[in-house]
Amino acid sequence: MEHTEEEQLTVERARQGDSGAYASLVLRYQDRIFAKVFSLLRNRQDAEEITQDTFIRANRVIANFRGTASFSTWIHKIAINLAHNRYWYWWRRKRDQSFSLDAEIGESGNTLHDILPDGCQGPGTEVLHNEFVSRVAECMALLKHDQQRILILRNIDNRSYEEIADELGLSIGTVKSRINRAREALRELMGDEFLK
Repeated sequence: MEHTEEEQLTVERARQGDSGAYASLVLRYQDRIFAKVFSLLRNRQDAEEITQDTFIRANRVIANFRGTASFSTWIHKIAINLAHNRYWYWWRRKRDQSFSLDAEIGESGNTLHDILPDGCQGPGTEVLHNEFVSRVAECMALLKHDQQRILILRNIDNRSYEEIADELGLSIGTVKSRINRAREALRELMGDEFLK
């Protein structure tokens, strides 16, 4: 179902305002989008909201869908960006407080450790990963606002250099330079023990 001729025709009809065509795309992808978002956030209510928001957002801008990637790739990117935004919204609200990776977040019972993908193998690796994630969060909070913003746009929102340049009104070269400087500032704040 990735980029079949039938799907292309359905997407094209949806682009032209055919609500039935768009509804069929929603039915085709909603379970996959929910599964992906749930795997990132580990919270059913948030995953349901993000899934719904993904299709609302996509419907608003589907007329601009260029088809350079498959509809599946496009809709997944929207969902992942919204999920990352939800996480970073939570993180920005909590960054001035000390926290444990094992502390429960909200009513879900999930912890920060639960929602951060890790792929760790074994308890020793997990401890190092937890220390690293905690240190990144602390140091991000210490960066200048413009450095935080450009790193979030690039690394969390997965924006291209071109998209960041458009949003910030900068040249692509300036964007790359500022990202490099922000990353270097983050490295310096984190210290050598985390960069070996």
